[in-house]
Amino acid sequence: MSPLPSPEVVDRVRDIPLYRASLARGDFPILEKTEIARGFPDNWMTPGLAEALAKGDAEYVLSTGTNHARMQLIRPPYFLLRSYYRLWSEHPDLRATWHAGAARLSLTTVLATEHVARVNARNPSATPGERWLDDRTLYLNRVLDPADWDRAEVLRMLAEIRRVSAAHPDGTYHLDCSGYHLAHLVRKVDAWGLWDEFPPPASIVHAYEYTPLNVRTLLRERFGCPVVDLFGSTELGYLYSSDPTTGRYRPHLDDMSVELIPVAPGSGIHSLIVTSLRNPYMPLVRYRSGDCVRTLDGSADPERISVFCGREKELLDTPHGPVAQADLDARIAVASPRIFLHQLRPVGRSGGTAHAGEAAVAEGNGRRGSGTGHAVLSFTTFDDAPLDAGETARLRDLVSELTGRACTLAHHTRLPIGRSGKYAWLARAD
Repeated sequence: MSPLPSPEVVDRVRDIPLYRASLARGDFPILEKTEIARGFPDNWMTPGLAEALAKGDAEYVLSTGTNHARMQLIRPPYFLLRSYYRLWSEHPDLRATWHAGAARLSLTTVLATEHVARVNARNPSATPGERWLDDRTLYLNRVLDPADWDRAEVLRMLAEIRRVSAAHPDGTYHLDCSGYHLAHLVRKVDAWGLWDEFPPPASIVHAYEYTPLNVRTLLRERFGCPVVDLFGSTELGYLYSSDPTTGRYRPHLDDMSVELIPVAPGSGIHSLIVTSLRNPYMPLVRYRSGDCVRTLDGSADPERISVFCGREKELLDTPHGPVAQADLDARIAVASPRIFLHQLRPVGRSGGTAHAGEAAVAEGNGRRGSGTGHAVLSFTTFDDAPLDAGETARLRDLVSELTGRACTLAHHTRLPIGRSGKYAWLARAD
């Protein structure tokens, strides 16, 4: 039986139908996304929430759905943005930019840009296609695949960056990005010699998805400013940010607490379980976010998180136990700093445990596979040139050792992007 949450948490969820059975039992099991959706919104409805919806103090939204099925939520307007602004204003490496009144330019998926345009379309005073979320945040990207940005589109984005920079007395602005998207822009600016058109940001945050180590290195080397990794979600807001010097993660857990639960014995990979009162209309008690972490010593101590290593549903089973996105990425970075995008396609069964994430979610009800299987690692490089013989051999050996599969390498000049505007690190062939 799980321990009862704090008296403050119990008091805040007492009237919510979803939690009545837990309160009666004195036991709060892990809250899954399916339970949040079952009976929605009646399972969350209280007189206070009904009043907030009627007054416009609460609103229905959908999660982005870029890493999992879209989930309907109820939250205050601009919930995620306010969480971002608070973190930006308090982070020791970013707050100077915030307090200087810098604008935030966001270079991320086109779905995010289109969402802003749809929100603005409901405002009669907004111009068609308006991409300013508020008076401080402008979304730049208008194309699904950043590999398809042509010279005119890049020049358009750089011109918007220059206008925002020029509007500040010190030319200061803050760049918020998907690491992949900013890396694509760096490659385009390199190829066309446009660095004179690109005023440098005062600070950079990469968020939205896992950012590969080689991409992080590229951004740190190209931009002489703090580059911070940010972790959060639509339903929770932002929970952790990195120290750009040490790489350690700082918690931002106001109105929150975190548990780590091993996804498999001895794996060192933990499922992130969050209790949050931050959203007053949907407080979440022992909620499985779907994210996985590793800690500095393999323990379940949330104070020792060292990496947010990917999604629980995307764990790869191997004869040695589950492997996460960050585990493969770490081997790729060791093999060659030139690798940009990558995607692993396992073929056949490795003789490991259940399919990716199934053992974790089903809490051990896995099944054994048979056969040796192999894997194809498709990848691109920052300069589009193939790896040399030494890098190729090293990469093949490291991936084979990690996955327990014979590995075939396939160099490409581009990899397909998903409908969400994000890249999948793992492609299922089984």
